[in-house]
Amino acid sequence: MKVVIVDDEAAARRTLRGLCDARSGFDVVGEFSSAAAAAAELERLSPDLVFLDIQMDGTSGLQLARSLPKAATPLIVFVTAHDNHAVEAFELHAIDYLLKPFNEARFDASLARARHLLETQNDGLRSARMFEALAALEDKARALQAPPARLLGEAGGTLHLLEATAIERVESDRNYVTLHAGDQSYQARSTLLQAEAALQSEPMLKISRSCLINTRHLCEISRTPRGDFIFVLRSGATVTSSEGYREPVREYLKNLRVAS
Repeated sequence: MKVVIVDDEAAARRTLRGLCDARSGFDVVGEFSSAAAAAAELERLSPDLVFLDIQMDGTSGLQLARSLPKAATPLIVFVTAHDNHAVEAFELHAIDYLLKPFNEARFDASLARARHLLETQNDGLRSARMFEALAALEDKARALQAPPARLLGEAGGTLHLLEATAIERVESDRNYVTLHAGDQSYQARSTLLQAEAALQSEPMLKISRSCLINTRHLCEISRTPRGDFIFVLRSGATVTSSEGYREPVREYLKNLRVAS
């Protein structure tokens, strides 16, 4: 399988090349530090697979992907850094991604998925799904450029408009949620799912069936003897994940580690 790597970070390119070289069946035929340089060579190189960084100086990876001819689009594994909205778009449209920093197991899973897609999907279907993902990403980007979300909460008989960035956690209680902002709490008639949708501009992490935390406000993490996670937030509040969310939380935290 012919591979091209496009990333403006030299260390990231070295990592991807080293991982590809260590595996049989993959030949890195091109390595580029900018989308513009890659665009000029992709047609000639005709790769089967492109590792494409999303955020680069100048032309972005998404702009490069948009410029590719729909009739002969290579399989693209997008590389992104802590972008939950991008991840959601890729998962929704069956396009693969690597979330920096990633480990060898996640890289191997991505290669396995690439092989599967190349074997089971024709060029037209792969291209259609990629352009659907790009459209979803552009919608997300427009939403994030909008003014920060504001939520209405009640405290002491008075309604308050709360900035989404100030909300550090949300806890549900049947048909209501409690919005915690610093040492203040506000009630709103809503479900946890609705609150999560309203806070999509924030890096919210669901740690149990009844609790979301805004990881902007996360300060410390420890573990219980049984392995659940204990989170300390900026206000000093402490919340604990439930057993059912232990694995999703562990996967989220793995992506916050500095790669070795």
